[in-house]
Amino acid sequence: MKKRWIGLVLVFLIIAVSAVLVLLFKRDKKAEPAPEFVFYYADNQTEDYPTTQGDKKFAELVYERTNGRIKIEVMCDAKMGSEREVINQMKYGGIAFARVSTSQLAEVIPDMNVLLLPYLYNDSDHMWRVLEGDIGDEFLAKADEYDLVGLSWYDAGARNFYSTDKPITSVEDCAGMKIRVQESAMMSDMVSALGATPVEVTYSEVYSALEKGTVDGAENNWPSYQAMGHNKLAKYYTIDEHIRVPEMQVCSKVVWEMLDSADQKIIEECAKESAVYERKLWTERENLSKQIAIENGTQVIYLDVEEKQKFRDAMSEVYKKYCSDDMDLVEKIINY
Repeated sequence: MKKRWIGLVLVFLIIAVSAVLVLLFKRDKKAEPAPEFVFYYADNQTEDYPTTQGDKKFAELVYERTNGRIKIEVMCDAKMGSEREVINQMKYGGIAFARVSTSQLAEVIPDMNVLLLPYLYNDSDHMWRVLEGDIGDEFLAKADEYDLVGLSWYDAGARNFYSTDKPITSVEDCAGMKIRVQESAMMSDMVSALGATPVEVTYSEVYSALEKGTVDGAENNWPSYQAMGHNKLAKYYTIDEHIRVPEMQVCSKVVWEMLDSADQKIIEECAKESAVYERKLWTERENLSKQIAIENGTQVIYLDVEEKQKFRDAMSEVYKKYCSDDMDLVEKIINY
């Protein structure tokens, strides 16, 4: 009888605990209502890349400050297409947010070319003075020309040349080489001005192009060079810092106009905060990528001042072609 009584008590306790857990589960579900908006954010970089981590920080901040009303899903590794494809989809609201290279934006908004001129900036500090001032704000506003809203700037370091069979130590070494470039007319013209043949290849296909010998080299920053394994095939890395290409966080104008002014303000603030976070990660990642590449056999070639000036001099026609009507602005940037 006693055992039966104990058994009944245990059954009662189990039922009671289960009921409490169900109630708590239901209450928790009520405390987290479904988001009012769920948006996709596109990035072509890897999961651990600084820009992707900046994207995720942006998504977290927006979710927190809208109390879960706006949820942003970050899709990396070019899952949503190449940068050019993403920009096109954003024009119609197919993708809400993205981190895109200014060189890709320049393909549809030619005014952006000014920011991409070879050897425009003296160093990183110079570029950030420009982007964080009135000139940078004016260029963010230019995204509107392609039904985009410019939110903030991301760092992408300086781009340098790297090659498979021989080091690039002078302009003369570029002659006859096939060098991969982004899908960008200016980048193609820059390589042509050095006497090489530009080959447009999407970022995700560069490793294969190097492996097959479709190209003899490419150009990019330290993290991209190392993250995608290009250092395994192209052991020569020439520091010429020919271009510093800032990257932009953008929002589809179609999506932007769906939001009220309060949410727009939150998104702008979160974008700027995530940009500061991304720049910190970028510096750390750049140093680490350089160290890893060198430890695994990369040979770094540094150009002296005289040789670097020859690379600059070779760009005179590129300046004329893309920015002949904006030379006053170019001079302002150079002396900013």
